[in-house]
Amino acid sequence: MKNFVFLSPNFPTNYWKFCKELKENGMRVLGIGDEPYEQLDENVKNSLHEYYKVGSLENYDEVYRAVAFFAFKYGRIDWLESNNEYWLEQDAKLRTDFNITTGFQVQDMPRMKYKSKMKEAYREAGLAVARYTLVESMEDCRRFVAEAGYPVVAKPDNGVGASHNFKITNDEELAAFYKQRHEGVVYIMEEFVNGEVCSYDAIIDSKGNILFETGNVTPGSIMDMVNQSDDCKFYIVKDLPEDTKRAGRATVKAFGVKSRFVHFEFFRLRQDQKGLGRRGEIMALEVNMRPCGGFGPDMMDYANSTDVYKIWADMIAFDRSTKPEGAHAFCAYVGRRDGKQYQLSHEEILSRYGDAVRMSGRLPDALSVAMGNQFYMATFPEMAEVEAFFAAVSALV
Repeated sequence: MKNFVFLSPNFPTNYWKFCKELKENGMRVLGIGDEPYEQLDENVKNSLHEYYKVGSLENYDEVYRAVAFFAFKYGRIDWLESNNEYWLEQDAKLRTDFNITTGFQVQDMPRMKYKSKMKEAYREAGLAVARYTLVESMEDCRRFVAEAGYPVVAKPDNGVGASHNFKITNDEELAAFYKQRHEGVVYIMEEFVNGEVCSYDAIIDSKGNILFETGNVTPGSIMDMVNQSDDCKFYIVKDLPEDTKRAGRATVKAFGVKSRFVHFEFFRLRQDQKGLGRRGEIMALEVNMRPCGGFGPDMMDYANSTDVYKIWADMIAFDRSTKPEGAHAFCAYVGRRDGKQYQLSHEEILSRYGDAVRMSGRLPDALSVAMGNQFYMATFPEMAEVEAFFAAVSALV
């Protein structure tokens, strides 16, 4: 029996499904987390062979000792994974320290985590990337603005999501960014791209072959969703556009991705932009070497009539998929914000959309900044229905 160590199997709250499918595929699933065992959801408990509680997942020595305990008790650790962006570097360090060769190592991390390094691999994939500079001084900023012009975007070079991102449109906002930036954090400044964010999401086997692929589209601004508390709205596409598919597959090859679930982000240009492309074309944004956040995997299931948790676990256990896809649809997500007065109540949304609503509920605080407090997820056969759903669920009094 192969040993799989899964870090933080209880959070996000849907990740026990990865563990469940691994266990059903005959693997020994060993969980490490910082929540007391008696407080774990029953689904989490039932998906694991054993659980090791640490005081904090942030404490590397504690987590190291947990992995060492499992290795002593059960033998060689074959896989170690969290499927979580936040723990990506810790996962790699643990694999390196325990000689677990089935995933990224410490030396792989820079171009997986640093936005400036990602651009090199995106260029290898033949994709345009935004001009940028690393912010070391105010003079760097002024020099770059003189070259690229306003607006520009500044964000941590090694960051998760759109947290602490700045859209800068004039000298006053530039000065404010420089004052507010976090000390000790390296920032990247890029030319502003007028584009719609879309993604390529895939599960890839040990030879780099694609076992499953789909994608999502975010019609609005992700930065505004985070920084201005706009409602979170995005959807899984009914059918993946051919240009997104080509860009995604080229990126898989350029990064040498194997045995992973990935979420690559691109811009689809809303207008011609010099040096980047023509309106409607795809260009690079950033890579995420883990599944789409929150309930993204469940949305993929609903949109493709399949089970990506099963496909991923099949990839781990068998290096192939045993799960087919069924009929396709759009799967739309709206995350509403506490404190706003909406036209439709929770009950009215469920009544109006009936069986189209596949899931709804509250998001934990750790996810709500990006994805809203109360979410609704629904499937529709036509894009016009998605747009109407977005408008109705987000309409304010």
